[in-house]
Amino acid sequence: MTIATVLLILESILLLATIILLLYSIREGRGRKNLLLEVGKATKILTRQEYFLTVTDSMTDAKAEILGFITGRFPAGDDNKRVKDITNNIEKLEKSGVKVKYLIPKFNDRFHVGYLYTKAGAEVRYSNCAIANNIRFIIVDDRLVVIGIPESIGEKEATRKGYRIPSEGLASILKNFFYECWEGSIIYEEYVREVIKQTGVKPKLLEKELQIDEKELERIAKK
Repeated sequence: MTIATVLLILESILLLATIILLLYSIREGRGRKNLLLEVGKATKILTRQEYFLTVTDSMTDAKAEILGFITGRFPAGDDNKRVKDITNNIEKLEKSGVKVKYLIPKFNDRFHVGYLYTKAGAEVRYSNCAIANNIRFIIVDDRLVVIGIPESIGEKEATRKGYRIPSEGLASILKNFFYECWEGSIIYEEYVREVIKQTGVKPKLLEKELQIDEKELERIAKK
């Protein structure tokens, strides 16, 4: 056997090995792509606008219960329409027998949203749970979670992006945490009465500060 023949056989073997490795790499790449597609279907990254659209859309699909851990920040600009859409959904859900519960951080500048949601038919409480400042989520019927994330840590940071996660396991974990905070939280009307009593200020003067209608403050104060 000549040297030329040996080199030709060696070259053929190397070529075959290269083809096998290439085919394996393509197959592995397809596997990774399919895995990423499956993960992408399960967990969708949302922009701020998509986050709120997903929240309102998910609410309309609820059959039994919605639990929400939200910031309750005073709405401004486009947020006014978003809050209005959510209150409209709450009213419809309340009429159809769906329970809606919200936890809001216990700060005096969060009364307005609590007032609006309570008026629409939701149960609202104010919480001292530390994580309330850094994470926002809703749970729909123990099967779907929509999580909102701020750009940086802080109770006044707006939600900038979110994740839609259809997971009964995650829903169960967050639901347990929600109710742990719920039990130790103060009901909306009790919190309003507490502030009125502590300040000693008449409802008419508190209306602007708390962003709650004067008649609503007078009604709560008389209870």
